[in-house]
Amino acid sequence: MRIAFFTDSFYPELGGIQDSIMLTARALGERGHQIMVYAPSASPRDYFRAGLPVQEIDLGERVQVRRLFSVPVPSSTGQSRLLLPTGRRWRELADWRPDVLHTHTFLGAGWEALVAARRLGVPLVGTNHWAIGEFSMYAPIGARQFARYSVKAATAYYNRCDFVTGPSHSVIDEMRVYGLRKPARVVSNPIDTVLFRPGNAGERQALKRRLGFSDATILYAGRLAVEKNIDVLIRAFASVAREIPDAIFALAGHGSDRPRLARLAEELGVGQQVRFLGTLDKPALADAYRAADVFAIASTSETQSMVLLQAMSSGLAAVGARWRALPEYIGDDAGLLAEPGDAAQFAAHLLSMLRTPSMRAQMGERATAIARRFGLAETVSAWEQIYAAQGAAHGIRQHNTEGAFE
Repeated sequence: MRIAFFTDSFYPELGGIQDSIMLTARALGERGHQIMVYAPSASPRDYFRAGLPVQEIDLGERVQVRRLFSVPVPSSTGQSRLLLPTGRRWRELADWRPDVLHTHTFLGAGWEALVAARRLGVPLVGTNHWAIGEFSMYAPIGARQFARYSVKAATAYYNRCDFVTGPSHSVIDEMRVYGLRKPARVVSNPIDTVLFRPGNAGERQALKRRLGFSDATILYAGRLAVEKNIDVLIRAFASVAREIPDAIFALAGHGSDRPRLARLAEELGVGQQVRFLGTLDKPALADAYRAADVFAIASTSETQSMVLLQAMSSGLAAVGARWRALPEYIGDDAGLLAEPGDAAQFAAHLLSMLRTPSMRAQMGERATAIARRFGLAETVSAWEQIYAAQGAAHGIRQHNTEGAFE
């Protein structure tokens, strides 16, 4: 098949949405499909912020990336950009003859995809990756007003698609409340379960020595952003450190909230035990998961959380916020849940984990089993089924892997 992706979130910006799109595109290409990715242009500064070379990412010979004019927008990564729609990109796609379009956003790129789908008469699959109402701190209007308006706007957009997906039930359920009428299903973001795997005891201890982790290391990975509520975890960790003096809290990632978080750690007297690891490439991140003892996430903005599933795939039990999508994964005997913003409860759960190795090991095994259900092969097969069904419903003669019609 020939599949065109449209997204406002893409490399070199780092994040779960970007990882999901790149993994899926590469895997579809490896299965013989032709993929065209329409993504925002990026500046050299966007690459520098993530420590990346200024060059296009290579996703395989069957995946092309088309960069379109975009403008920077405020975000915690300092890399976010918004593609400006012109309604004209369908013309070059007409020559390429796609079988299906897949939009990963309802912003600029999404509207470009909508116009192209209507002009070309091909099905449009829409994925909502965002809990957009949780990002009110970046909006010029009040939090409640922004949350209500943004969810309504997203739902109105996805009602123009032919088929809708979200990475968790929380996403689909919220849009249903706001009037989603189109057929929809949950399709997980893909996890590289080969890279993100548990380590044996010897490997874990060797990694701990190399990374300077203690036997009571808590790990967070992801953006260092206000909506991730990492300050709650630092306050919780300060309580943990009073009980377990050699405890370490390691944070992998970058973002605009780092200076504030570093100051908070110093104010609470744990500045030496809170380690900012910076942005890690995927192999280094996999090593950090295998060397850690517990994964922690207090975010209230997750529609799934790829870092959570990566940690679970690596054998880590998790302590997370009882909010949005997190209970769908942590709540199944794979960790413990705390009320959002409750640092004392987070601390109690983290202490329980660190003091009870047998419970932690059992939960880690369960976490790995759960994460295996969201492996790359399983997810890509689900997308193939959706694309084929939508193409058939539109009476489209699909291209085979050689580019001819089937």
